[in-house]
Amino acid sequence: MATCKFLCRYSLSFLELSTTRIGTCTPSLHFSGHRLLFRSSGFKLKSNRHSTRPYGVVSVESVDDSYTSPDEDEVKQTSVGDLIWRNSNDDVTSFMKMERVIEPRSNTRFPYLDKFKTGSSFLSSREVLDAVEPSLMELRKERFRNVVNNRTYSVCLVVEGLSDAGNVSAAFRSADALGFQSVHVVALDSRKRYKEHRHVSMGAEKWLDIELWDTTEECFDVLKSRGYRIATTHLGMETVSVYDMDWSQPTAIVVGNEGRGISEEALKLSDMHCSIPMKGMVDSFNVSVASGILMHHAVCDRTTRLGAHGDLTSDEKQILLAEFSLRHSRSSISIAHEYAKRKIAASLKL
Repeated sequence: MATCKFLCRYSLSFLELSTTRIGTCTPSLHFSGHRLLFRSSGFKLKSNRHSTRPYGVVSVESVDDSYTSPDEDEVKQTSVGDLIWRNSNDDVTSFMKMERVIEPRSNTRFPYLDKFKTGSSFLSSREVLDAVEPSLMELRKERFRNVVNNRTYSVCLVVEGLSDAGNVSAAFRSADALGFQSVHVVALDSRKRYKEHRHVSMGAEKWLDIELWDTTEECFDVLKSRGYRIATTHLGMETVSVYDMDWSQPTAIVVGNEGRGISEEALKLSDMHCSIPMKGMVDSFNVSVASGILMHHAVCDRTTRLGAHGDLTSDEKQILLAEFSLRHSRSSISIAHEYAKRKIAASLKL
């Protein structure tokens, strides 16, 4: 009966009934990007390799009859880094839509310029919002405004050499949930499948500014040029409690590998070592848990000292709001390009 109720919710024109052998012949319903496999005990949702929408969104669409699902062993083993940028060039700017500040020219922590390139012309953040906002639901626009009001670049998270993709996903999710816009990943060469952990991040990587670095030295040099102090988490004796730190200062908090911890290079290059006081028999937290605790305390400390965690200027909020509107969907990009074309056409008539 539960199965029948489920089927009634969808038009049969969207469904393709076929027979798939799983031990014995069992009917299956094929969705674009997913398969619902029905067994005698119920059904489960199983991801296919080719999804029509990013970040694990399930869509009900018709499927080409020639499509065949790959075996699990045939799925490409891809690193977290590869899958963060799976739809674009392996570049820090690939997720970011607004033009970025040229690094050597400025030590600002806010990375965006007030312009979006479209063809040979540019749109300002105000023009991007004028173009895209009418296509967004009011609830979505309100969500964007609330998120932007609580965002900061003054504190960022650095994950160094994590090998568990689930921990990376959990760190992304915590950063987004607590209002940290900037996350840095150093020397991430895990070959474990990230697909298995997409449910952990809940698509948080879409809304963060994630920068990938080959070496710790390169990452720290850039962060210091932006005005951050580097605070590495460490279990040594000469460490400062995170509860005694002033988090109103620009800080890059670094967490290390699950087994080895922070590298010796990172310890030498950092400005300070810090730790979370432990009250039990164990001497450390899981790295994703530690990341969440650190960022949550930073939010609390900044709110106490500054009155709020989010600290973007009104201009920065507008630019980031335009950035989120462009990241919302591919259609948002198309709408902005069409707006620019109309703008150019109107100027030529004058």
